This record gives sequence, C-alpha cells and structure tokens, in this order.
Amino acid sequence: MSTPATERITLPEAEQLCIDAAIAAGASAPAAESIARAAVAAEAEGQPSVGLAHFLDYLDALEAGRIDGTAAPLISRPAPAVILSDAGGGTAHLGFDMAFDDLVAAAESFGVAIFSQRNAYTAGALGYFVGRLAERGLVGLAATSGPALLAGSGTTKPVFCTNPIAFAAPLDGAGALVIDQASSATAFVNVRAAAERGEKIPEGWALGPDGAPTSDPAQAMKGALLAFGGERGANIALMVEVLAAGLSGANWSLDAPSFTQGARSPGSGLFVAAIDPKLFTDGFARRTGRHLDRLSADFGLYVPGRTKAKSRLKAEKRGLEVSADTLRRIRSRLP
Repeated sequence: MSTPATERITLPEAEQLCIDAAIAAGASAPAAESIARAAVAAEAEGQPSVGLAHFLDYLDALEAGRIDGTAAPLISRPAPAVILSDAGGGTAHLGFDMAFDDLVAAAESFGVAIFSQRNAYTAGALGYFVGRLAERGLVGLAATSGPALLAGSGTTKPVFCTNPIAFAAPLDGAGALVIDQASSATAFVNVRAAAERGEKIPEGWALGPDGAPTSDPAQAMKGALLAFGGERGANIALMVEVLAAGLSGANWSLDAPSFTQGARSPGSGLFVAAIDPKLFTDGFARRTGRHLDRLSADFGLYVPGRTKAKSRLKAEKRGLEVSADTLRRIRSRLP
C-alpha cells in the first residue's frame, strides 16, 4: 500500500489558510481565527485526527448551518469567579477566547474560577483549552458534551457523547502535563477514519446497531461506541455529562442534533475550571515537575503532554507535514 502524499506548510500559513477557508464558509473573522488556532495547534501537537482533517468538519458545519459563523457569544458574570457563555449556536472556541483573560484573572484573585458554556458546536481537542491555562501558570480541568455516540453503563444504545475530560498542570522544564482523553475506548473520529480507509477496528471499541460487539467501523457508526474500562468509564461519561451539559444548561447528549449532518447546532456544553496553584502551595510547577521526572526516570512513567510539546517545537521550526489531500480539500473552499 502506497504512503499517502503529504505537503509541508508553516504554522502561520496553515492558520491563515484555515482562517480564509472559514470566512469563505460563513464565519466571522473572530470565529474563524478561534477555530483555526485550535485546529493548527492540534496538528502541531501531533493530533491530526482533531487537527486540519477535523477542520473540514467545521467548514462543512459552517456551510450547512450547524455552526452559526456570525454568532456573538453572550458572556455574563453571575458571580466574581463564575463566567457563563451562551455561544448562540456558534463555535465552542470563540466564547472561551473572549472570556479567557477574565477567567485567568478571576482564578488568580480567588484561587478557583469556572467557565461554563452552552449552545456551541463541538470543542475538538479539549486539551487545547486547559493547555492554554497551564501556559499561564494555572491548573485546568475541562469537560465537554455533544451528540449521543456512547453506550452508558447497562445500555447498548448511545446515550452520551464521547464526553472527553482534560486536565493540565504547569511544570518547570519541558512542557506542561496535559491529559486529554475520551470516556469512550476511542474517539469517534478514529472510528470514522477507519471506515474511510476500509480498516477494521479493535474488539471492545464499539457495538453494532443490533447491540452486539463489532469490528466493522461502518456498523459501529450505526450502533454505539463503548466506554473505556466498562462501567467505570461509563460513569466518567456520566460525570462529564453533568459538568458540561447539566451545569451549563446545554443539550443533553440524547437531545443533541448530529455534528456531522443537518442544519441544527448540537448545542454542546463546555466546562472549564481554572485553579491558581500559587494560592495553595509554593513552587508547585517545580515540585510537580521534579516528581514526574522521578517517576519517568525511575519507573518508566509516560508523562502526557511532553510528546505534544516536542512535536509543537518541531512544527514551529520545520512546519507541519500534512496530508496533501486534506490541504487540497481546505483550499477548494477558498473563493
């Protein structure tokens, strides 16, 4: 089997390409910039499934109306440490961008601050949100919801989205600690990619529409994804659902329209907690970084986030090596 063709492109070039394509698809300049930055960041960190390939989902959604590209998030402050956003059917990223500096300032003032958003398109790489907080010296915890794809504990039908959860903490030295994982055994985009390539998926990833385990990704997309770790993973999906959809007033996964079909927003929720470790203890980043170094050196622990940091530094120096077909499809959206 031949290796798919790739093309090298710099980060600024990739970001401008995505901005131009999003504007052509109906996004305002601020919305286009928000989703472009997030997609290019994911690509730079070695996450192509939620990078430029996923950006095509945003363009499709803008053109179909699943994203209102001109929506202006309504930001409110019911308490000094609580920031609410109603995305109005727009992107998940713009409201967070608008509230980001206030969220950081509130966390620094009160020790903990919360951003809660409803009525948005799906968030893409969730680690992007908490990673930005870690860059500002904060600990971040995020959860997000979306259309039902995942079977819950005791069910064979989808009742939750993949409901990812992400965590980040600042460290001295090489990059932040960034954990970003779905409640499902794998992300939906990985199942879809396997279907497009005509490949089987591992056992334990999904059920078919009849409720039986399947290794056929096409059947999996008609059935339900499975949680990692059985009922424990399903319980985490439920926790995420309450944080992301329950607190925000967003659509429950069962009630959320598709993020790939139709003209209605999935109305997803996003929960982000920001914590300032300086108000809890001295030298948090140094102490935690040294502990993770010890675990890595003495016990072989894999520290999530460090590989992404190295990939990002490499991309900043050498540019991105992206599927030529993906770039062609994005360029085809330009006027």
